[in-house]
Amino acid sequence: MAGAPALAQNAAPAPASPAVTQVRTVADLAAICDPAAGPLRLESIAYCQGYITAAGQYHAALFPAGGGRPPLYCVPSPAPSVAQTGLAFAAWARQNTQYAAEPALDGLHRWAQATYPCPAGNAPRTGRPASR
Repeated sequence: MAGAPALAQNAAPAPASPAVTQVRTVADLAAICDPAAGPLRLESIAYCQGYITAAGQYHAALFPAGGGRPPLYCVPSPAPSVAQTGLAFAAWARQNTQYAAEPALDGLHRWAQATYPCPAGNAPRTGRPASR
């Protein structure tokens, strides 16, 4: 096979994505929720989905059904998948760049409030979520 072209040698390597080590801002979270192709794409998506799941569980713990405080947002039933949620958040972040430098959790809650408003009888709190 000495005369056969070496396709693998001629192909340019895929650009390396930085390893996901932390998410600080809305822009950071959006980037890992809808990452470009690359060797760390699946790691990024898993990080995003874990982040969103944890944020949702924390919100549910702070605002339990029947509790004294209204929730920040009201996810419909059936709820979207965590993958759909990550992609929707990333799309929102691309359209709302004025929030790109906000803390990631604040932006995620801002998106959820805009996307899943509560019915009139279960009005959400307004303003920034509880301090970190």
